Amino acid sequence: MKKAFLQLHTAIFLAGFTGVLGRLITLNEGLLVWWRIFLTVVTLAIVFLFSRQLRMPAAPTLARIGAVGALVALHWVFFYGSIKYSNVSISLVCFSAIGFFTAFFEPLIFRRRIDWLEVAFGLLAILGVYLIFHFDPQYKTGIILGLTSAMLAALFPIFNKKLLEETDPQSLTFFELSGGLLALSLLLPFYVKAFPPDHLIPTRADFLWLLVLSWFCTVLAFNLSISSLKRISPFTVNLSYNLEPIYGIFLAFVIYHENQYLSIGFYYGFALIMLTVVLQTIRLYKTHRRK
Repeated sequence: MKKAFLQLHTAIFLAGFTGVLGRLITLNEGLLVWWRIFLTVVTLAIVFLFSRQLRMPAAPTLARIGAVGALVALHWVFFYGSIKYSNVSISLVCFSAIGFFTAFFEPLIFRRRIDWLEVAFGLLAILGVYLIFHFDPQYKTGIILGLTSAMLAALFPIFNKKLLEETDPQSLTFFELSGGLLALSLLLPFYVKAFPPDHLIPTRADFLWLLVLSWFCTVLAFNLSISSLKRISPFTVNLSYNLEPIYGIFLAFVIYHENQYLSIGFYYGFALIMLTVVLQTIRLYKTHRRK
């Protein structure tokens, strides 16, 4: 259990850099995500070529893995779109709605009763991030994109929980991102036509940051997060990811000087988010001991 929590929070810390890198990379959100997934899949393919640890799942399972990968790709497009249309802080604040969505999606998919305590935790997290910033009307588009991103992000850990019963985390990561790459490649021509980019090929600086984004914030973080699902519930994983905005916002303050928006509400919000994570962690340990 301790190892699972260490894996989870290492993944969350690495994920905290994604928002900062998203603003740093000059490609638009669609191309940014395509290059991110492309570099990640190529990297994983080279690793598996030498390790020979890749396991091919059955065709029905492979199709479901690819569908979840498409959800991952769309989540990232909306997430980076939120950053481009607002800023890092607004996008990360909206991302914290993931716990609220999970409290409803998980019971619906697993066909169990809604745990209203989980709903209360999710609402506390939303209240916490709401206190961090006062949303300006000019960020309306970014907020809508950010909330859509959170809704999609709430789904794939739930589906991954089932898929992990049929395949190992490393193979799941590879085929899932390959499915996301395929789905995004099919959509990209239409996307580029609807939203013409300044350039299709990343600059040298962009390519460097894309490698960091792919190798550390995707390959490493994705594997750690999926591995933690073997011992931790999807709701706890999603709820713990409420710490990602905190890491990302602090980084945005340091790099982009967004600390000018910092107020006492930030500390109240941080305290509420930490409270939900601590309470859910205590609850999980008590349940685990009883079992």
